[in-house]
Amino acid sequence: MCKDIYVIVEQRNGVVQKVSYELIGEAGKLAADSGEEVVAVLMGYNIAGRAETLCQYGASRVLVIDHPVLEQYTTEPYVKAVEYVIRNYEPNIVLFGASSIGRDMAPRVAGRIHTGLTADCTRLDISVEKYQDYLRATTTFTEDVIAKLDTEDRSLKMTRPAFGGNIMATIVCRDYRPQMATVRPGVMEMPEKDTARKGEIIMVDAGLTMDDRNVEILEVVPNDKKEVDITDAKILVSGGRGVGGPEGYEPLKELAKELGGEVSSSRIGVDSGWIDKSRQVGQTGKTVRPNLYLACGISGAIQHLAGMESSEYIIAINKDATCPMMKLADLGIVGDLHVIVPKLAEAIRAYRAEQKVS
Repeated sequence: MCKDIYVIVEQRNGVVQKVSYELIGEAGKLAADSGEEVVAVLMGYNIAGRAETLCQYGASRVLVIDHPVLEQYTTEPYVKAVEYVIRNYEPNIVLFGASSIGRDMAPRVAGRIHTGLTADCTRLDISVEKYQDYLRATTTFTEDVIAKLDTEDRSLKMTRPAFGGNIMATIVCRDYRPQMATVRPGVMEMPEKDTARKGEIIMVDAGLTMDDRNVEILEVVPNDKKEVDITDAKILVSGGRGVGGPEGYEPLKELAKELGGEVSSSRIGVDSGWIDKSRQVGQTGKTVRPNLYLACGISGAIQHLAGMESSEYIIAINKDATCPMMKLADLGIVGDLHVIVPKLAEAIRAYRAEQKVS
């Protein structure tokens, strides 16, 4: 019988990636609804020392596969290791981060195990009641339709943008196990670390050898370009079509500097060459959860909203009072961002100067 929720932990150079902790936290919420446990699968070389930290973030058990062939990520050894775990431990659900590594590994594992995979999920539910609440808040379904959902259905309900982000689709995999999904970094909430929390750590021999490599890595060239990851920013000042060009981001940078935040952008800014791709928020960019998100000249296409709708507080500045971003925002300012943004930055500077004097 398939049971428990497994998280495939991603590590790079021995450092566990943030998305793995996010997935462990989300798996914990799902486990509370299903009566199962959270199991982390940690793969690498000389990596066992990271297992205890995974327990502190919520894993009940950690399966550690430690082998020299796993020192650097290559597809075949990692896929073979995950396949071994699934066939021998029979999980009910397996979650991957939708990073470059997760997107490479997950579909290959699904193909070998002969199960489904839902990619780039933005929401996961087991509880039908919680899923019904989500539908009531975000869709136009009538109460009659929502009430007809089978409350005994314990399948994983995997929600993701579909048809170019124009709709949100919920997918279930009722006939095959495990149920598998990839989740984009930044979508799920980071859990609290509890240093008193303990878990079981199990060393697993997946039968790997150095001959499992079909690709040999000759050299790893690090990216020395130092930049702040917008997914870590607490405050984001984001520009859209309304900024008008690359020069339009300069006032946004000044405002972000005064607020102690970072500048980001909708897709149009990246596609037009106005700003670097690493600053893009949205379905084809990054998913962010800042404390404050200022949307300047962004109309609010669903593809963009999918990347920032979980922001704690949203301020929209736009000439169009009826655009979707205004409806989502906690505070809307109707007007020209080229006038409002510089005045806002000036007001913040004046306020800070006044506080210093007093």
